[in-house]
Amino acid sequence: MRLLVTGGAGFIGSHYVRSLLAGAYPAYETARVTVLDKLTYAGNRSNLPAGHPRLDFVTGDVCDLPLLLDLLPGHDAVVHFAAESHVDRSLDSGAAFTRTNVTGTQQLLEACVRTGVPRAVHVSTDEVYGSISEGSWTEDRPLLPNSPYAASKAASDLMARSYWRTHGLDLSITRCSNNYGAYQHPEKLIPLFVTNLLEGRPLPLYGDGANVREWLHVDDHCRAIQLVLTRGRAGEIYNVGGGNAASNRALTERLLDLCGADWSSVRHVADRKGHDRRYALDETKIRRELGYAPRVDFAQGLADTVAWYRDNPAWWKAAKHR
Repeated sequence: MRLLVTGGAGFIGSHYVRSLLAGAYPAYETARVTVLDKLTYAGNRSNLPAGHPRLDFVTGDVCDLPLLLDLLPGHDAVVHFAAESHVDRSLDSGAAFTRTNVTGTQQLLEACVRTGVPRAVHVSTDEVYGSISEGSWTEDRPLLPNSPYAASKAASDLMARSYWRTHGLDLSITRCSNNYGAYQHPEKLIPLFVTNLLEGRPLPLYGDGANVREWLHVDDHCRAIQLVLTRGRAGEIYNVGGGNAASNRALTERLLDLCGADWSSVRHVADRKGHDRRYALDETKIRRELGYAPRVDFAQGLADTVAWYRDNPAWWKAAKHR
């Protein structure tokens, strides 16, 4: 078995690769992995085990069709993580998000079809659904993205679906809630707030802090992706939620407590443009069809994450002050 993992030096992709190489996924204990990563600011070669005998690393752009056509033959499946993913950056300039997330997905899937790669999983986000005031999204809800980032991911989902429907590519899509865990770039909320507290800096809390997100440990997310890869149906979408809903304010209070700080460290800042108020995923489908259930307790997972950043200042300082 040989897998190509795009964006495999990023936060979620690298966790998936490390888990795969460590034998965490049954029947894939001897699988070889090729990581394709452009190594932008969010990609870090040190996130992966250097010199692992079953790992091949290629520095390259997912938009580079000739490279993909040369690289893909001989692979049995593709897991597509590569994406521009930070909402705030997309508000400043959406062009890179359209290029990587939409064009990159199209070029990758085109290369899969041309080279005969039989299976692909496209990793997406709950943000494609927009905002929901009550209840939760099922996979058949309309896409109503509210940021350039979310719009680019919605477009990439539709592109992925088209390659299943038109070309018969055996492809499934996952949509996850907010991830957290070790090795996450410190531009994201949890590592930003934790590292700011470790540096004695204030925490910039958007608006009134009442925006609600569900939190999913990266290990649970990657297990779900592996289930979809091995057992998911072609053309299907699977929501992957953590079930740990919290307002940004409540999450901030948890982080303050874990870091031994108080509310005096918080600074309310102007709200993000088009800031979605609430996300909530219905994950009945993946539980029923694939037997998925998250395993990581949120309180413990959050404490472990804070401890990891406390114990690894060299990693996050290099990423934060790059």
